Amino acid sequence: MSLPAFSGGGQPSQTTPLVSVRALTKRFRVRRPWRDVQRHPFTRTMQTSVDGMTFDVQAGEFFGLLGPNGAGKTTLLKILATFILPDEGEVRIDGFDVRREAAQVRARVAPVIANERSLYWRLTAKENLELFAHLWHVPSRDVARRVADALQLVGLSDTGRKMVGQFSSGMLQRLLIARALLAEPRVLLLDEPTRSLDPVSAREFRQFLRDELAARRNCAVVIATHNADEALELCSRVGVVHAGRLLAVGTARELAQRSGDDRYIVWTDAPDHPALRNRAGTMVLRNAQQESTNGWVAVSVHAAGGERASAAVLAELIQAGVPVARFERATVSLAELIETVIRTAPQDRQT
Repeated sequence: MSLPAFSGGGQPSQTTPLVSVRALTKRFRVRRPWRDVQRHPFTRTMQTSVDGMTFDVQAGEFFGLLGPNGAGKTTLLKILATFILPDEGEVRIDGFDVRREAAQVRARVAPVIANERSLYWRLTAKENLELFAHLWHVPSRDVARRVADALQLVGLSDTGRKMVGQFSSGMLQRLLIARALLAEPRVLLLDEPTRSLDPVSAREFRQFLRDELAARRNCAVVIATHNADEALELCSRVGVVHAGRLLAVGTARELAQRSGDDRYIVWTDAPDHPALRNRAGTMVLRNAQQESTNGWVAVSVHAAGGERASAAVLAELIQAGVPVARFERATVSLAELIETVIRTAPQDRQT
């Protein structure tokens, strides 16, 4: 059965993908209380973590796996990295099967896990990379070049003798990326890459991934995240994951439109103005975050048709005399996005 996709370019091109996943399924045995094991020693309860996922990722593409914690994203990345084996389905990395050709897959895949603790904090960034280069059997003649190139790529060439234990969270994330790039991977796997970063550092890190990594490396990048803004800002295509199932795949623009990209917030002190009441779908949003203390209220309005349509709506409201302090696109939460996809997905995918 084919996966429901967004219309208008939601699927990748027909070239051979770097990552090919077909009907992938993984189950784990559920841990039971000791008393329950004593009473029913031969009973096994299984939980499905990945349920029939199918998708492709092309070279040079950022593909986002967007879903809440526990949706199956990390399990999927571990299968792609050969850390665990699937129960059913097929996974190929650059043409190699993760079951039968694990060594070839590991030579082409570099996973980057959030809050990684395998770095040596009493060594410099350069010393860390030199150590891991030798552990990964990088030819001795290439170690210095690869280490220098990786540090330059992530902007850590000037750290000198500063120990890694003194690095900020953003610098640590960059060093993990540099370490992954030492092996010159074809596929880069990022699990919640900005989870430990503050908003400013997270934005800078996404900028680095998009502008530097995508521009200079032709590898496929698979990002697992529960941050809708991160997925829509960074990824060329996004797959919505819920309860182990890949509900839909599409471009970031298609996903945003389907999840409410036509909603805008008007901040006004006249929420009952006739021009607002007459617009279909208008709704006053009243909560602590959306109503200020000086009387300005957030009102949600629809403006289907992109930026040109939103500009027309704003001009219409101002011409009608509506006081407007701010006019901004509504932020779509992950919960709203998943609810929209579940509601509009074919029924046979929801069973």
